[in-house]
Amino acid sequence: MRAPGYKHLYGPVPSRRLGNSLGIDLVPPKICPYDCIYCQLGRTSRKTMERREYVPVDQVLAELEARLGEGVKPDCISLAGSGEPTLNSEIGVLLKRIKEMTDIPVTVLTNGALLWMDEVREGLMAADIVLPSLDAGNALQFKYVNRPCARLSYSRMVAGISDFTREFPGRVWLEVMLLGQVSDTLSMVSLLADQAGKIAPEKIQLNTVFRPPVDQSAVPVPRETMQLLAEVFPGRVEIISTPEAGPSTRTALSQVREEDILDLLNRRPCTTEDVARGLGIHLAESIKCLKELVDRGKVVNEMIGERIFYRPGRRGEGTSEPGEGE
Repeated sequence: MRAPGYKHLYGPVPSRRLGNSLGIDLVPPKICPYDCIYCQLGRTSRKTMERREYVPVDQVLAELEARLGEGVKPDCISLAGSGEPTLNSEIGVLLKRIKEMTDIPVTVLTNGALLWMDEVREGLMAADIVLPSLDAGNALQFKYVNRPCARLSYSRMVAGISDFTREFPGRVWLEVMLLGQVSDTLSMVSLLADQAGKIAPEKIQLNTVFRPPVDQSAVPVPRETMQLLAEVFPGRVEIISTPEAGPSTRTALSQVREEDILDLLNRRPCTTEDVARGLGIHLAESIKCLKELVDRGKVVNEMIGERIFYRPGRRGEGTSEPGEGE
C-alpha cells in the first residue's frame, strides 16, 4: 500500500513480467516522446524529447530509503510510471545511487525512443534489466501507432535500441505490442520480427491491448493468433498478454485508504484482483471498496474482453457491478 507523503513512489503493484514491482515516477504525467494509440494512461499532455530533471533525484532517493525502511520487500524497483523515465536527465545518477542503497534488482521500462542518445544509453548501464518497446515494423506504422515527436525517425529509434542492446551488460527484454487490424497479419509481423532479430534481445515478449486504451481503434489480438504469430519471431519468445493469475496472498481484511486505490488507478486501470494484490488486501475488501467508489462516482469501470477494469472517472459514466467478469 502506498503510504502518505510519497509523491514519486507507488506500489508495490503486480506486474505480469516483474512480479511485485515498487514503481518510481521520474516525470510528471503524461510527458513522453510518444502518444501511442494503445496507451492505458490517456493522451500525452506534453510530447517532447527534452531531457531535464523533471523530478528531483534527492527527493526520490529520500522516499525510497523511507519506503524500504518500512520493511517493504518488492521483487524489483521499476523506473516507469506515468511518463517516459529516460526523459529525466538524472536517471543515470539515480540508478547508481539506488544500487548503492539496496541489492533489490532495478528495472527500467522505456519506450526506447531516446536510446539513440549516447547519454541515455550510458545512463542506463547501472540497471539490471531494461525493457524497451517495439510496436512497428516500418516508418508508416510507427507514425500511426506511436505518434512520435516529429523529429524522431523510425530508423533512428530502432538503431538506438539495437546499439543499446549490444552495449548493455545487463538483460534486455524487448516488448512487441501487436494490435488487431494493424499488426496482426503475417506480412506486418514479419517486418516486426526482422527488426527484433536485428536488435537481438535476451527475449522477446509479445503483448497486446489488455487494459482500456486511449484510442478505441486499438483492439487486442486473440491469444490463438498471438500463439501462431509468436512462431515468426526469432530466438526466445513469450506471450505476456494473459492476465496475472492467482488471488491476493493476504487472508485477513485490512483497512485501505481511498487515496491508495485512486493513486493506483491513476497510473493503470486495474481489476479487483489487481487492486487486492497491489495494496496487499483481501479480494473481498477490494470489491467492497471499488463498489463504494463506483457508487460515489469517483471510479468507473468498463469491460475489456471478459474482464472488468476500473479507472478514475466522473459521476454519470457507465458502470457495472464490481466482480462481474473477473
